[in-house]
Amino acid sequence: MPTVTIDGRAIEVPLGTSVIEAANRLGIFIPHYCYHPGLSVAGSCRMCLVKVEKAPKLQIACYTPATDGLVVSTTDNEVTVARQAILEFLLANHPLDCPVCDQAGECKLQEFYMQFGRYDSTLLEDKHKKHKALPVGPHIILDSERCILCSRCTRFVDDVTHTHELGIFERGVHSELLPVQSANVDNAYSGCLADICPVGALTDRDFRFKVRVWYLEATPSVCHGCARNCAIEIHTNRHRPHHNDGKLVARYKPRFNPAVNGYWMCDAGRYSYKQIEGDGRLLHPVFASAGAQEHVDWAAALARADDIVANSDPDSTAVIATPALSNEELWAVRKLLARGLKIATIAHVCPADPEGIDDDLLRRADTFPNSFGAGEILKDEGIRAITVKDVLNSAKEREFQSLIVIGGGLERRFASDFLHEAFAGTASIVAIQSHQSAITDCATIALPMCTYAETDGTICNFLGHVQRFARAIPELGESRTLLEILSDLAQRWEQPAAPRQAEECFAELAGAVSYFAGLSYDSLGQWGTNPAHRKAEAVAS
Repeated sequence: MPTVTIDGRAIEVPLGTSVIEAANRLGIFIPHYCYHPGLSVAGSCRMCLVKVEKAPKLQIACYTPATDGLVVSTTDNEVTVARQAILEFLLANHPLDCPVCDQAGECKLQEFYMQFGRYDSTLLEDKHKKHKALPVGPHIILDSERCILCSRCTRFVDDVTHTHELGIFERGVHSELLPVQSANVDNAYSGCLADICPVGALTDRDFRFKVRVWYLEATPSVCHGCARNCAIEIHTNRHRPHHNDGKLVARYKPRFNPAVNGYWMCDAGRYSYKQIEGDGRLLHPVFASAGAQEHVDWAAALARADDIVANSDPDSTAVIATPALSNEELWAVRKLLARGLKIATIAHVCPADPEGIDDDLLRRADTFPNSFGAGEILKDEGIRAITVKDVLNSAKEREFQSLIVIGGGLERRFASDFLHEAFAGTASIVAIQSHQSAITDCATIALPMCTYAETDGTICNFLGHVQRFARAIPELGESRTLLEILSDLAQRWEQPAAPRQAEECFAELAGAVSYFAGLSYDSLGQWGTNPAHRKAEAVAS
């Protein structure tokens, strides 16, 4: 492998590594606009110029290979002057929009000017005017005046989504980013354009003028929109929710994970954050009485659930635990309901989502986030092999005295009429849900559980890759975590329960289910791990 020296520090890198990547490994930052590790190299912005020993001119670090014996300086005076000149050219026609630009606080023009610029401008010409605030798709606004022509966006729609909606037209100072033949930028990953734009030229219409980014806090999490489990950050505005219409969650952003989603996420997952604090949230325990529903406190709700289960035969009771639950929640269900109460009918296998879509990039037709984990955790322990549809058909024929339905997602797979008919045939239903639905409408008692944004936990994607997600916001309304709910019920039933804390629960799960053996929250780290790959590598070695 070649050895390259950058700013006096030597490093050995794989053949084909660029200077900018080698510098990054040394912790040396080289400013750049057009370069993005998830896209092809364009070399158009010239911001990453460096001095290479024996080279007659400055070289662009994004395109220059790190060959053996190469000596590079990123701090040479010639480099400093060149960066200032590049910034001056980039800002020559840039509008003074910073006070009203959504990119403010995340803008590389602002950051690089303060870090590498601070020059006295020599340009006296009027700024060249271009399109402003042009809607180019359902999720993206284009402001051509702010564009620095880095071409990240055109490479994204050409090389990643292959939808080709954007292009750069004209030449010189008249060059402008615009939709190709008035195309609508509505591909399934269009929100990524706002992520990769280093300035404010492409901004997210949903996030536009919502909240200043310096008010936001980022929490590492995992998208629950499908079985891909894209690594994300949940950006919350806990301290000034009035800047976001009273909502805590402001947006989702993709978080780099090389084994799962790389740098991207789909629009369906990106905007699913609205469900967290949407109008359909179940925020209070609800008790059905005399054909009407009334809010009750938790003590009365738990007492009612206790009464239902205590007076039900385990053989005439069925549990539906949907794969929307985390690994810890599924383990708590198995430990309490299968081991403790000896309920044999616990179903988690659902029909395919008719709205699910598989594509060649990220999206999966299975819109349950944890089908793999549910299969590993609920596959033994004397649990009857039966699907959710079988349970509902049996309930429709009045074969079950009681149903315990935990987790959402059934409404996307079964018609409302079918669910109402199935639940109408069951005398008592305990629903533990985060959102109102046909299930809570028919339930004898509905208990509000937290969403993944309000809890800690882990899930497995369709390949078995295990990732952690962290609590981003406090519990909404009177909702509680499922681990707390089941623990409280276990005390009433005098049965063993899983720990109330997710990390302790995962440690117990890892000691009992072979697929998770040897794992811990610390070992999962920021990217998670795939036990199946690890075991295959152990066998191969």
